[in-house]
Amino acid sequence: MKEKCKKLSIVYATESGNALDAAEHLARHAERRSCPLNLLSIHQYDPTLLFLEEAIIFVVSTTGQGDTPHSMKGFWKFLLQRNLTSSCLKALPYAVFGLGDSSYPKYNFVAKKLDKRLMDLGGIPIIERGLGDDQHPSGYEGSLDPWMSSLWRMLYMIKPEFFPNGPDVVILDTVLIDQPKVQIIYHNIESVQSHFTTASDLTHLDIQIGSARSLHPGKSSPDRSRPDCFLKMVKNLPLTRSNHGKDVRHFEFEFVSDAIEYDVGDVLEILPGQDVAAVDAFIRRCNLDPDSFITVKPRELDDCSALGSRVPVKLKTFVELTMDVASASPRRYFFEVMSFFATAEHERERLKYFASPEGRDDLYQYNQKERRTVLEVLEDFPSVEMPFEWLVQLVPPLKTRAFSISSSQSAHHNQVHLTVNVVSWTTPYKRKKKGLCSSWLAALDPQDANYVPAWFHKGSLPKPSPSLPLILVGPGTGCAPFRGFVEERAVQSKTTSTAPIIFFFGCQNVDGDFFYQDFWLSHAQDNGVLSEVKGGGFYVAFSRDQSQKVYVQHKMREQSQRIWNLLAEGAAVYIAGSSTKMPTDVTSAFEEIVSKENEVSSDAAIRWIRALERSGKFHIEAWS
Repeated sequence: MKEKCKKLSIVYATESGNALDAAEHLARHAERRSCPLNLLSIHQYDPTLLFLEEAIIFVVSTTGQGDTPHSMKGFWKFLLQRNLTSSCLKALPYAVFGLGDSSYPKYNFVAKKLDKRLMDLGGIPIIERGLGDDQHPSGYEGSLDPWMSSLWRMLYMIKPEFFPNGPDVVILDTVLIDQPKVQIIYHNIESVQSHFTTASDLTHLDIQIGSARSLHPGKSSPDRSRPDCFLKMVKNLPLTRSNHGKDVRHFEFEFVSDAIEYDVGDVLEILPGQDVAAVDAFIRRCNLDPDSFITVKPRELDDCSALGSRVPVKLKTFVELTMDVASASPRRYFFEVMSFFATAEHERERLKYFASPEGRDDLYQYNQKERRTVLEVLEDFPSVEMPFEWLVQLVPPLKTRAFSISSSQSAHHNQVHLTVNVVSWTTPYKRKKKGLCSSWLAALDPQDANYVPAWFHKGSLPKPSPSLPLILVGPGTGCAPFRGFVEERAVQSKTTSTAPIIFFFGCQNVDGDFFYQDFWLSHAQDNGVLSEVKGGGFYVAFSRDQSQKVYVQHKMREQSQRIWNLLAEGAAVYIAGSSTKMPTDVTSAFEEIVSKENEVSSDAAIRWIRALERSGKFHIEAWS
């Protein structure tokens, strides 16, 4: 029989790494209060241990439209078992902290449903669930810090043995700062392989990426380290007028390794290249040898034989492929660790202040608001010399970027297309910034040898059957997946009867950003899949071409009866685009249309749309 756990368990479910950061933040503060603990990812956690815990804290993120992180799916399935009774957790003290974005309709949905399920099974909340919000001026830390302070006090009342010196007695940081979580092993390799860039070297490039990314402690999952395939850009076309203000591109890629099968509605993830000059500057600033070969292992893993499958990689390659040195902003803990390695007193004091609760808002103004990069921060504090182990642990991992696929493989057998907004902005202090991946893609020349590491996965928009009527709403780059939907149905219509499609598109003006104008109009005419002859329709809202702004929801209301007729025939709704107000406004427009055309109350219309969602016929894919 398993023994009861005598430690506090902190379990995290993360998709992009934020929940891991928050869980590690909680763990550090627990350790500083002499609290014994276990910290682990939810996919490593044996859910049967729930019945043996003294107390447990969950830190969980919400992804997409209220989706559970991939790592949490097995645990959640366990919690939903019908044989679990309402008293099976036997008053287990638990706490839940969620990470989400309040600009999405299902804000922190995963944390809320986990909290409810644990309570339903007999768990007792130590403290009311905490909800971190990306929209808060200090990000999720704005909620985490005060929630954590209350947590320790409430937990001490229930489990005083966790805090032998009380919840407010903190061990001096110097005791805890000396051991990073990773070790760097340097290898004596005589022949230094060059960085391969030709098609015949794709296998080597694949191994390099897989090796480097599997070594990094911030990897999301071991089986996702190596790319699914490599793509070559063959077209790079502007979709916006040069003086429009936005730069949106149409990219076409061909498979240069084995083609991967994908469906419309799927998502393509790309690993961006980093600016070589920035990588070189980071290596110089940190006094590193770019040509040394390294492996990285967790410090607690003493058995070096476990590294058998880990191929040494060149340090520069490791930095290029895994450490985001010139795009992402570092976390608060980065500043805290920096303070221990600053030799200039004024720098040390400034860094300590930034790392303190009192300095959180000033740190936000300096760091997140200005989007300072790791390289910029290190250059602002020149006396800091951080060991490479700490840099590997704390520099934000280089993440893949996800894009909705804007093509159908039925129409383009060996290709995949993307519709990408090339991101650029000016910070409050008038510093020019640009998105790492979009600007890297925009700079690629189809005439050159370019190889793009890529991964495919399912998104929030399932592939519809040819017989399913569709109502599509995709303003701006939200039209991307629906270009693939229309292409696919056009191919299907040549061999089988297909259901109609109504598509609502929105942009600022007809001359500036009417993406794929000829494509949509061609399918809206001459018995095309968007033509009214086929029961379909194509409607465009030009928001700036008249004195009053017109958005997609206005065009939807104009076509209220047609929308209701299709819904009554069993149509599915697909919405894609910006996560700000658009999904909520468009959903409200659907509710109004149902209320008006079906002659029911607003509450009944809301329930009708919720039922449509539960039946798998109301889908949203939104991005910030």
